[in-house]
Amino acid sequence: MAKVKVKKQSTFIDMTAMSDVTVLLLTFFMMTSTFVSKEPITVNTPASVSEIKVPESNSMTILVDEKGKVFLSMDNNEQLMKITRNVGAEYGISFTDKQIESLRKISSFGVPIDKLSAFLNLTGAEQDKFVQEQLLIPNNPNIGIPNDSINGRQRSFTTEQGVKKSYNEFQTWIRQAREEGGKDLMLVIKADKTTSYEVIKSVMNDLRALRENKYLLVTNLRTASSDK
Repeated sequence: MAKVKVKKQSTFIDMTAMSDVTVLLLTFFMMTSTFVSKEPITVNTPASVSEIKVPESNSMTILVDEKGKVFLSMDNNEQLMKITRNVGAEYGISFTDKQIESLRKISSFGVPIDKLSAFLNLTGAEQDKFVQEQLLIPNNPNIGIPNDSINGRQRSFTTEQGVKKSYNEFQTWIRQAREEGGKDLMLVIKADKTTSYEVIKSVMNDLRALRENKYLLVTNLRTASSDK
């Protein structure tokens, strides 16, 4: 008996509905995604089992690299511009509107207040180059927010109660950030896993002196591979 041949028919699948769903999902992710701000230094955080999330708004991040250099980052650029003017005023330094406006683009920095004007005059590429070059110089006082007893630029202030207190430059930034951000401002410490305990302790002591006893430590979620 002869084999019956089945007539071939073309198959057509309407992909319109699938395309619509894909576009909707892409639009959804684009509208709801939060872009991570560029940080001036790369920090490899240690691992832990904590699952507390860092707040996405009204926070100031204290970046500490493996050499102990301190950088500051703030999610609210408008507040950062006001804080910068206030810190500059305490040290007798003024900034142009163009320099302050450049903070809106970088949102994070790590240079002494007397070097900040020159830093803000640089382009984005020049700023990145400057930071990387300065970090290669051992014990370089031209990079990082000063917070040690030698280069910390201690300044004395008299409180409303008539008590004299001394703050370094790092503490001045934190104090102004608290005044501008209010009690809801969350301080976040993000340190490299190779940073010595003494360096982190020094940062914590500076915060404690300001009665800033509540802050978050950024870590990676511990996994089985991180324990090896």
